[in-house]
Amino acid sequence: MGKVQKPAFYFEDFEVGDTFTTPSRTIGLAEISTFAGLSGDYNPIHTDAQFAADSSFGQRIAHGVLGMSVLTGLITRLGVFEASTIALLGIEDWRFRGPVFDGDTIRVEVLIEDKKLTSDGERGVLRRRYQLMNQRDEVVQEGVMPLLVKCRPE
Repeated sequence: MGKVQKPAFYFEDFEVGDTFTTPSRTIGLAEISTFAGLSGDYNPIHTDAQFAADSSFGQRIAHGVLGMSVLTGLITRLGVFEASTIALLGIEDWRFRGPVFDGDTIRVEVLIEDKKLTSDGERGVLRRRYQLMNQRDEVVQEGVMPLLVKCRPE
């Protein structure tokens, strides 16, 4: 059997107002612990059940940057940006609106807010607004990650 090829999306294929929803993923203690080890961030709000129980959250929470990291992975599961991606241009106006708790299932809502062709006419910038949502449809993180992408080859 041949390899199944995903469709290739380029700058021209996106329109302002396009929206995408990623698959979801559950964040558990394993992800929180692994991220603490990887990052070296052992803040007890993430790693100490008793400390977290006595906090204003009442339980352990995931690292904010863990949520952002999982968000970027969920975005790749859409399969719409990989063929044309050149570079992530930054993270703008990022806000942590609420916690991601051990056991929460998160997904990402993506909105193409704007698109601009670069001066060389071979690339463009997609302004992508992200909302990280939990299983209760609460926005727990949001912000913009502009992406430099290729135009469709001639």
